Amino acid sequence: MATDICFYFQVHQPFRIRKDYHFFDIGHDFNYEDHHENKRIMQRVAQKCYLPANYLMLNLIKRYQGNFKISYSISGSALEQFEKYAPEVLDSFHALVETGHVELLGETNYHSLAFLKSKDEFKKQVEIHRQKIKSTFGVWPTTFRNTELIYNDDLAATVGQMGFKTILAEGADHILNWRSPNFVYNPANDFKMKLLLKNYRLSDDIAFRFSSRDWKGYPLTAEKYASWLHSLSGNGEVVGLFMDYETFGEHQWKETGIFDFLEKLPEEVLKHPNFRFRTPSEISRDISPVSRLEIPHFVSWADTERNLSAWLGNPLQNSAFDFLYSLERPVLESKDLNLIHTWRKLQTSDHFYYLCTKWFNDGDVHKYFNPFGSPYDAFISYTNVLNDLKVRLEDRKLI
Repeated sequence: MATDICFYFQVHQPFRIRKDYHFFDIGHDFNYEDHHENKRIMQRVAQKCYLPANYLMLNLIKRYQGNFKISYSISGSALEQFEKYAPEVLDSFHALVETGHVELLGETNYHSLAFLKSKDEFKKQVEIHRQKIKSTFGVWPTTFRNTELIYNDDLAATVGQMGFKTILAEGADHILNWRSPNFVYNPANDFKMKLLLKNYRLSDDIAFRFSSRDWKGYPLTAEKYASWLHSLSGNGEVVGLFMDYETFGEHQWKETGIFDFLEKLPEEVLKHPNFRFRTPSEISRDISPVSRLEIPHFVSWADTERNLSAWLGNPLQNSAFDFLYSLERPVLESKDLNLIHTWRKLQTSDHFYYLCTKWFNDGDVHKYFNPFGSPYDAFISYTNVLNDLKVRLEDRKLI
C-alpha cells in the first residue's frame, strides 16, 4: 500500500494597522495602515523565506522530475503585498505553478474569520480569492483550506456547495478519538467531498520544534524524519504535513539548518518504494474515504487547544469582532469599492490574534510580527479605526 506525503504550506501576511492611530484621529484621518512596516516586513520575509524557499522548491521539483509535489494557499492579502512590495516573489511563485507539480488552494481572500459571523461575506471572499488565483496564475482552485484550518461540518457543507472537491482540516486528537489522521475521510454531511487531515505531531516537529535544543528529537535530520514517516508504512494512506511557509527561513532561521533539512528530505523519503509526494487533489482523486468524520464544533490548528480561543477567547476580541461585523450592511450598501476593501482587510484574523491574552504553546508564530506592545494597545488602535469607519458611514447617512 502506497503512502502519500501531502506537503501543504500557508502563505500569508496581513495589512497591519498603525500603532499610532489615536482617538483624536477619528473623523479626520483615513490612513489606517502602517505602510512602512508592511513593506519592511514583506521585504524581510521575502529575502529570508519566500525567495530562497521557492528557489529550493523549484530545484527539488526539477531534480525529482515530478516525484516531488507541493501545495500552497496564498492569501489575497499576501498577493496584494507581493504586487506592491516584492514582485520578484510573485514571479517565483509563477515559476513553481508552471511546473505543473504545485497545487494552489482556495481560501478567504482576506484570511478572515467571516464564516463565524456572516456566511454571505464568507462566500464573497472565497469567490474573490478564486478569481484572484485564476487571474494571477491561470488555475482554478478545487481544494479549500479555511483560515487557520478552522473547520466544522457546516463549513464543509457550505464549501461543497461552492464546488470544491477537497477540504483540509486539523487532525486534532479530540475529533479523531481512536481514528488516525493518516487516512482520507468524508465530511459528515457531504459524501462527495474528501477531507484531508493534518498530522499535527509530524508537522509541528518541523514547524515548531526543529531548532529546540530541549526537544528529545533534536537535532532533526532528514534521515531521522524520513524514518519516522517510513514507520507509518501500512498504517495509513496519507500523511498531511501542513504548516506556515514562513517556517522556512523566518520562524526557523537559515542558521538552524532548516533549508539543508528540506533539501535532503525528498531523497530520504523516496528511498522507501511505497512513499511518494502528492497534491491534495491527486490524493482526493485516487484514494477512497475510509468513513465519515463528524466534527460539529469548530476546530483549528492554533496552539494545543485547537479551537477558536486564539481569536475569540476574551471580551476584547469578541467586542471588536461584533463591532466589525455590525458595519457589514452599511459598508456594503455604500457600494464604495475602496471602503469595502478597507473593511474586508480589517477582517484578517491576525488583528484578533493581536488581542489574545492567553499563553501560547505553538512558538507564538502568529505573534512573531505583532506590532503592538500589548493586547490592550492593539484593541485601542483597532477600535479607533473601526470608530472612524463608523463615522464615515454616518456622514454618508448609511447608519
